Amino acid sequence: MKQAFAEYKFFFIAIALLWIKTFVIYKTAFELPMDNKVQELILLINPISSIILFLGITLYFKGRTHRRMIVAVSAIMSFVMYANMVFYRFFNDFITIPVLFQTSNMGDLGNSVFELIQPTDLLVFIDIVILSYFMRRADYRPARASRKQITITFAAAIVFFIVNVGIAETERPQLLTRTFDREMLIKNIGSYNYHVYDSIIQSKAKAQRAFADGSEITDIENYSRANYKEPNPEMFGKAKGKNVFVISVESTQNFVINESVNGKEITPFMNDLIKDSYYFPNFYHQTGQGKTSDSEFLLDNSLYPLPSGAVFFTHSQNQYNATPEILKEQGYYSSVQHANNKSFWNRDIMYDNFGYDRYYSLKDFEVTPENSIGWGLKDKDFFKQSIPHLKEMQAMNKPFYTKYITLTNHFPFTLEEEDETIPEWTSNDGTVNRYFTTVRYTDEALKEFFDDVKEAGLYEDSIFIMYGDHYGISENHNDAMGQFLGKEITPFESTQLQKVPLIVHMPGEKGKTMDTVGGQIDLKPTILHLLGIDTKGDIQLGSDLFSKNREDFAVLRDNSYITKDNVFTDGKCYDKATGEPVEGENNACEPYSERAKTELDMSDRIIYGDLLRFYDKDKAKDKAVKQEEKQKQ
Repeated sequence: MKQAFAEYKFFFIAIALLWIKTFVIYKTAFELPMDNKVQELILLINPISSIILFLGITLYFKGRTHRRMIVAVSAIMSFVMYANMVFYRFFNDFITIPVLFQTSNMGDLGNSVFELIQPTDLLVFIDIVILSYFMRRADYRPARASRKQITITFAAAIVFFIVNVGIAETERPQLLTRTFDREMLIKNIGSYNYHVYDSIIQSKAKAQRAFADGSEITDIENYSRANYKEPNPEMFGKAKGKNVFVISVESTQNFVINESVNGKEITPFMNDLIKDSYYFPNFYHQTGQGKTSDSEFLLDNSLYPLPSGAVFFTHSQNQYNATPEILKEQGYYSSVQHANNKSFWNRDIMYDNFGYDRYYSLKDFEVTPENSIGWGLKDKDFFKQSIPHLKEMQAMNKPFYTKYITLTNHFPFTLEEEDETIPEWTSNDGTVNRYFTTVRYTDEALKEFFDDVKEAGLYEDSIFIMYGDHYGISENHNDAMGQFLGKEITPFESTQLQKVPLIVHMPGEKGKTMDTVGGQIDLKPTILHLLGIDTKGDIQLGSDLFSKNREDFAVLRDNSYITKDNVFTDGKCYDKATGEPVEGENNACEPYSERAKTELDMSDRIIYGDLLRFYDKDKAKDKAVKQEEKQKQ
């Protein structure tokens, strides 16, 4: 043993340095709550197995090559850990294999990436510097390890992994089946093992499509039909034949509505618009890692996004039955307006698949250094430059469905001084401070846009659906958010902060504040029913927000769910009235638990298996009509 250590001391030093560094990063860069000492022990030991496994590969080499391989493997593992650190700072989440392959997005991230990088990050690679220095020593030239030594090394990695998982299973039963909770997996099996596990899951997902057949769609079709909610006859067809403006308001959360900062309203225009609109204050974003693209997927398909990666990237070639395709059958022209590179989030491919007729992307707008900031064209210029596009559609003499995606209110929430109409807030958190100024800017841009639409003669014959696409302030900023809201941000409050505004504005309608609980998955049936288009034959997991027999229910992608009186999150059921946990196994949340899991599972099966390619929607509609006629008889 002593001889082996002397001969392979560089190898053992590399293991020790990587192990210590990983544990330190766990404790300093990620917010991984520890409930007891056993969880601390698991966190300490979980990097060992994967470190030994990957560095064990270097034992197949000898001499100088062996040393170089140790440095190379250590550098790769360090880079993966660092990528997770940077990703976590904004998304409060961990990278998955599909996200790693979304490299085409990286060139468009701009200031967001630089905002997330800190000078102290160089310390992440300190062990590489140390190893590179000692690698040059001439007295360290080990021979190739024997078969026995290699076997013992890999056996040690397996033993450590078994011990790790064994202890973790006592703390969290069925750990490896809870793939929706990446934080839990990182805490228990470690970041490196997690990425191996994630690659296996992704390979399994690819295989699902290859082996899927039409039999799986029957159960899903029956579930969708059983949960279909009849539209409210007072609202069905209320906007029949009208133009539809769908505005995705970047990173806007509902807590800013009717709120002030430094004595000034954050969203004065939206506050006024709500008075003459249908406003849903209990509406939740349901996005996952795909963020804005996930919200678009929810909007147009009434299906949930995936637990990891973005559907826009991983399953862009699937067959869908999206809103634009349905509207095309009703004589509508559909478009998207977004002043960004057309390939960002693979939008050009996905929009074509959804049935959009036109994508007005970056090339269709005049973007200069003067009218852009952060992620691109400022919202005021974006809306202003979109008016000629609207007139092009107006000239076609057919109703249109157009989706707007704003940009300015995007992390890191930067704005030039001349564009600020309210000062930054004054907490110790610059991100939260700047957020209010960019939200206000977007609110003003919306006001100007409505004025321009009226001037263009398009206002009266249109409806406007405005919704927040996802959160802007992540859980990493809970201290500042607690200060602003005047209360501690518990898991319950954090879930409530996932509310985003939904405003349905129909000129001439008085509007109303609707207390119903819903989410982005409900937008498709809601919009189609307003236009007088029945969705009974469609496979959808959402339901019309205006339906009189709709149940208050919303499922988030992390398996949290919200009902009329309760919130289930982080494994606990909370009473909305008090914000306190509801004790007892048979609590008020329990009846909804299976439904939440079923809906997420069915949506995943549809996407992974590309099951809609087996679905005959015309046949399904005929079947639904016959069943309805039979019930009336």
